[in-house]
Amino acid sequence: MMEQKHKNTASAAGLLVAMGIIYGDIGTSPLYVMQAIIGNDPINELMILGGLSCIFWTLTLQTTLKYVILILRADNKGEGGIFALFALVRRHAKWLTLPAIIGGATLLADGIITPPISVSSAVEGLKMLKTKEGLPYVTDTVPIVIVILTGLFIFQILGTKVVGKLFGPIMLLWFSMLAITGLLWIEHDWSILRAVSPHYAWALLTSHQAGTAGFWTLGAVFLCTTGAEALYSDLGHCGRDNIRISWIFVKIALLLQYFGQGAWLLHHQGMLLGGRKPIFELLPREFLFTGICIATAAAVIASQALISGSFTLISEAIRLNFWPKVRLIYPSDQKGQLYVPSINIFLWLGCVGVVLWFKESSNMEAAYGLAITLTMLMTTSLMAYYLHIKKIDMWWILLFLVVYISLEGAFLVANLQKFSHGGYVSLFIAGVILLVMYVWFRATRIKKDLTEYEKLSDYVEPLKELSRDETIPKYATHLVFMSNAGRVSDIESKIIYSIFQRRPKRADIYWFVHVDTLDEPYTMDYKVTVIEPDDIIKVNFKLGFRVEQRINLYFRKVVEEMVARGEVDITSRYKSLNEQNVIGDFRFVVLEKFLSFDNELPLMDRLVMKFYFFLKQFMNSEDKWFGLDSDAVKLEKVPLIIKPISKCNLRRVD
Repeated sequence: MMEQKHKNTASAAGLLVAMGIIYGDIGTSPLYVMQAIIGNDPINELMILGGLSCIFWTLTLQTTLKYVILILRADNKGEGGIFALFALVRRHAKWLTLPAIIGGATLLADGIITPPISVSSAVEGLKMLKTKEGLPYVTDTVPIVIVILTGLFIFQILGTKVVGKLFGPIMLLWFSMLAITGLLWIEHDWSILRAVSPHYAWALLTSHQAGTAGFWTLGAVFLCTTGAEALYSDLGHCGRDNIRISWIFVKIALLLQYFGQGAWLLHHQGMLLGGRKPIFELLPREFLFTGICIATAAAVIASQALISGSFTLISEAIRLNFWPKVRLIYPSDQKGQLYVPSINIFLWLGCVGVVLWFKESSNMEAAYGLAITLTMLMTTSLMAYYLHIKKIDMWWILLFLVVYISLEGAFLVANLQKFSHGGYVSLFIAGVILLVMYVWFRATRIKKDLTEYEKLSDYVEPLKELSRDETIPKYATHLVFMSNAGRVSDIESKIIYSIFQRRPKRADIYWFVHVDTLDEPYTMDYKVTVIEPDDIIKVNFKLGFRVEQRINLYFRKVVEEMVARGEVDITSRYKSLNEQNVIGDFRFVVLEKFLSFDNELPLMDRLVMKFYFFLKQFMNSEDKWFGLDSDAVKLEKVPLIIKPISKCNLRRVD
């Protein structure tokens, strides 16, 4: 409780960390938003004022009111994000699994589009640097973007502990640059501030004039708030108060920049942008290269934040049974430092593919925003149910739903126009991720529902007799089974089969270890039940959904504490070794299921299970997932018979 209270208390260091971690995506949006709104049409006043008005009210209603004020309240022991929110509400309604999976899949897909568009938008500023002859120094930025992104993904292996300290100051410099350059241009034309009036937003969205996109402009406007979900996802790293206070400065800096770009655009009415970026047009020529460098650094930080967020998202998805148990690496002791090799490769391939496919940031805008709109809609639905659980008046919940489903629904409809222009890319990626998540979750439920359990009490005497039967070679002094049985009184029939029938496994002490993943993020509790002293012991671990599975370490700690209390004797039972107080050997047995040919399944379940086991062959084995030492583990494959074949037209012939 004290730690959580400390995290939710604002501090100068906390504000700087928040600026470096969570505002990368939304903070780099000025690189491309106004360019996307103007598009290829001649610059006109309605488009400028209407676009700025839409940006102002989107940042106010969507980012500030929904996320900073409302959704940050829904913290799970200090942690945020769509899966943390799902963990808070999943006990109350099973159907909430669907919006959680959709939201997670689309958020991960967004992590593939954000790095390319952010880095490309910044690096393309180099095209504005001209030689004495008036020719650009750089004409093709694709190789530079790929080199930067590749270096960023290689860097993930080392962790971000050291460089992370630089993120805050760099982003502070970036937002200061945005605010100052924007304000300097606003001074040229203070009338640009009239765009705060929602009248201009309404006029643009209902306009049918030539040279304006009307309602469809929302597809470009939405790009200014795509990073709002990160504010919630990184709640655990920064704390609520740090996010809320730092957002005041960030929002002011963003609005000054947008309105400054608007003032510059007003001075160029009737002209075509022609690939020029308003953000770099605001910079003095002598500061242009420095500004491009700062923008590129901010884009790299934005990409880093999305990559780190994707790693965290996957680790949560694994523990919620939404994703295969892939390898997780913790590069440093710092909390939250995580590296997922398979996801790192997946994101790198996706980012490089997006850069090669679209080549320029203006083309990437068409693919960007569509997927994250779905994430926000899913967060809205989960948040509404969370408010219901908290006994908030139903009328307030309905108002919340009406406002934000209408707003985000409008953004979704407007973004659907992008589908044929590149939006299909992000939706295809999200669809693949969604399929994997659904199959893994559904297959896990099928296995869990059909796992057979027996009463452990029925096997206490047989286990004791087996332990004393010296005609059977001893398998281990301490035999540890990883069990799915959450109840102390239960044990899987497959484990009983493994001990008595497959190959009799005689041991002095039988341990049954169960790991229960909780809805709370960082719980690390355990309970020991001595079913038969010095013969049968059951250990139940209760671990939070963000806790690393290091069962070997945790189990050793449990045994040490039991020995200190005199609850168990772990010295070897071999006479010669016992006299020398040698500790007995521990051996783990993990049962890994495979799909038996002896199955008669409905078509849908058969497809789900086939795809599940297809994925499983590329993933870590169960022992590696639990963090067990490989030299002390026996991985035993057992058939998963979901529905035995009932008909067998076999006939004996004499």
